[in-house]
Amino acid sequence: MAGSLIAGVDAPAIAAEDLGVQYNLRFNRKQTIRESLQNFIKRREPTRFWALRHLSLRLEHGESLGVIGPNGAGKSTLLQVLAGIMRPTEGSVEVHGSVSGLLTLGAGFDPELSGRENILLGGAFLGLDDATSRSLIPGVIEFADLGEFIDTPLRTYSSGMRARLGFAIATSVDPDILLLDEVLATGDATFREKSKNRVIELVKAAKAVVLVTHDMAWVEEYCNRAILLEKGQLIIEGTPTEVVNAHLDRMNAVRPTTPI
Repeated sequence: MAGSLIAGVDAPAIAAEDLGVQYNLRFNRKQTIRESLQNFIKRREPTRFWALRHLSLRLEHGESLGVIGPNGAGKSTLLQVLAGIMRPTEGSVEVHGSVSGLLTLGAGFDPELSGRENILLGGAFLGLDDATSRSLIPGVIEFADLGEFIDTPLRTYSSGMRARLGFAIATSVDPDILLLDEVLATGDATFREKSKNRVIELVKAAKAVVLVTHDMAWVEEYCNRAILLEKGQLIIEGTPTEVVNAHLDRMNAVRPTTPI
């Protein structure tokens, strides 16, 4: 069962069991009509690979989990499954509580609309009604601190400004579970500190946070637990320092040495 919201007194925020997600590579590239017809006639089997395989994890309310690993490890796929955007091919996922996430920078945004209008659009993207989205506008504007840019088209924003707006929206709805993918490392030092404090507040309020990042310092600062993924497999789970060190050791072990 993927992305189900089930209440329970002692239920974890997230419980995944033997999770697997398989992709069909045939649909991941453009094909000509001739290629498609040839594949059909010759009965070619589609090329498949497992983005995630045999992954089990449990996240309690009040925990902040860092997810690290090299490119292609399955980190973003895991977040999409937890958010209910993608269904697992095998295994099960149970999510207990309301979920908010910023999985892709600017997801749900319209570059032709102003920042203020995109707050409403972002609220709708999170499943909020119009009245609730409008009630969030003052707080989002204050937190994002975009000044006069809040009323200019989003296409004029830098990536850091879009990240600030997206983070402010995603964390304004007081979610039980917050999913973040490579967004906190964007922005100036002042906003990074504000976003860090916001995440800490959520964890203290017994919320659950899942943070995917390549920034090892952020994992050690933000998280109280971490996991390392490689090729869709869970390699190690433990304290942020243990997992970060294991990741760095494994990366150094495969890095080619330069001859003297």
